[in-house]
Amino acid sequence: MELITKVQNAVEPALNDMGYDIVRISVQGSAMQTLQIMAERKDRQEMTLDDCSRISHTASALLDIADPFAGKWVLEVSSPGIDRPLVKADDYTRFIGEQAKIELNHEINGRRRFKGTLKGFKDGFIQLDFEGKIIDLPFDDVNKAKLTFPEEIFNNKKGAK
Repeated sequence: MELITKVQNAVEPALNDMGYDIVRISVQGSAMQTLQIMAERKDRQEMTLDDCSRISHTASALLDIADPFAGKWVLEVSSPGIDRPLVKADDYTRFIGEQAKIELNHEINGRRRFKGTLKGFKDGFIQLDFEGKIIDLPFDDVNKAKLTFPEEIFNNKKGAK
């Protein structure tokens, strides 16, 4: 079983019972591995430092028991933040109307990177308003995707006094 799957199996049921959803789990490094758990509250309220601390204590205890790592490891817990990754198919429905950047593994019409407004998810395809046209991007081909903010938000702040 893959390391990330072992970690997820060890911590997800308890975190769900505590009122959290796992957004993403990643492992980086080799000699000293860093396990990153990104989570959010099921009630969609803002994550606090106390939330991250509760997740960290619970996950650490469960992982000490499950012992999925061969060597030393460090745990980092975070919230998704403003550039939230889009990982699950449901994310593309949940965030309809939001701006997103999506990078595919393979080209469609000569490009792999797309930025636009999320319009939904249907039959395994992400629907994105890209340059004024609705396009379908295959979910199974997504390399990485995240929410972004419209550039106007940042441009307006620069001119504000």
